[in-house]
Amino acid sequence: MFESKPQDEVDALMKRDSEFRVLYHRHRKLDSKVRDAEIGALPMDGMTLAGMKREKLRAKHKLTQMWADRSQAIP
Repeated sequence: MFESKPQDEVDALMKRDSEFRVLYHRHRKLDSKVRDAEIGALPMDGMTLAGMKREKLRAKHKLTQMWADRSQAIP
């Protein structure tokens, strides 16, 4: 998700902000599960998959907001 961002900046934010760190790892875990479900490696019904996709999107939105807030706070 933050592949285009400098990894050292992402790591620094994860060290400073536990909420960002937890949400970042949650998003990565959801991304992996959704991908596995879509290719059939993880059996899952459509409603569960849709719920996971919504949760993943909410996490991505929050992470993006947190990243932007961090960027604006840097002088």
